[in-house]
Amino acid sequence: MLAVGIDPGTISIDVCALDDGALVLDRSIPTAEALADPAAFAGMLRGLGADLIAGPSGYGLPLTTVAKADDRALRLAYLAAPGEEGGIGGLRALAAAMVAAELPVVFTPGVIHLASVPAHRKINRVDLGTADKLCAAALGIREQATRRGCALNDVSFILLELGGAFSAAVAVHDGRIVDGAGGSSGPLGMRAAGALDGEVAFLAGTITKELLFTGGVESIVGRGDVSLEALSNGETRDDSLAWHAFIESAVKAVAALRVSVPAPHEILLSGRVARAPSVVRELHLRLSTIAPVRRLHGYASVAKEAAQGAALIADGLAGGRHAVLTDVMGIREASGTVLDHLKIITAEAALRRLGL
Repeated sequence: MLAVGIDPGTISIDVCALDDGALVLDRSIPTAEALADPAAFAGMLRGLGADLIAGPSGYGLPLTTVAKADDRALRLAYLAAPGEEGGIGGLRALAAAMVAAELPVVFTPGVIHLASVPAHRKINRVDLGTADKLCAAALGIREQATRRGCALNDVSFILLELGGAFSAAVAVHDGRIVDGAGGSSGPLGMRAAGALDGEVAFLAGTITKELLFTGGVESIVGRGDVSLEALSNGETRDDSLAWHAFIESAVKAVAALRVSVPAPHEILLSGRVARAPSVVRELHLRLSTIAPVRRLHGYASVAKEAAQGAALIADGLAGGRHAVLTDVMGIREASGTVLDHLKIITAEAALRRLGL
């Protein structure tokens, strides 16, 4: 049983492969490189001979094979009309290359598709956590159960997923995701502003995909390639401002999700930014009164946590060693679309914005 997981990040696309549960591929490819030649990326995957691949799913879909993902499904997964600039451009081309290569790829759900998240938490929400955030949570569930020696349905934590562009948080109770604050509706990110003040949205006039990737730490300090270690020293006023805004926003996300998981066993940190010692130290300082704070290390050394979790999900869906994990999480029972819970606008208006 060869299962592959893919994490389509803003900075890198990471790939993990498990052969009967054992790690056989642990790779990270710059996103620009992978999207510049989708056929080559698909060819690399084809060469693996995988039984199932959990592919780049964007905001997620109820389990859908790439071969059955029509244009409407892809627009709902990536929430972009043709020609829309900004975001991670090229993911649709990557999906098309996978179809052409006849790969056994399945799109996986986002947090909003899960029946374990109560409907009242979905009102006027699309991004409670994209598919990759759900995959990172899957890794957290498996790892906590293994380390604590408990059943998967005895796992409880709040995950802070701190990526190269977005920050997000996911709440897990009894082994199932019950709430989340996605990257475009949650805490401040390295590139992204996170949740937008409605008045700011009004003043902006038009909210584009490109705008969703701005307003975060890099916008505050006015430069890219920001080191969190350097920011923590607060050498300039803007550095100090960005550092405190980033950390406090993450702490507030955890505080908010305690409404859904009042007594988590742990607070887990994952994502590219969670590898920064200064971030881990500061969040430990701020959050350890709630629960122990720990980095989610996973089983791979290169690929990020979301790719590792995606491989676990692919393995489980294919009937491998992690089938119980996908059953407990309710992956197969995921349903609906990301537009089903909108009240401030109609689903029809949203579909028109996507060109449908």
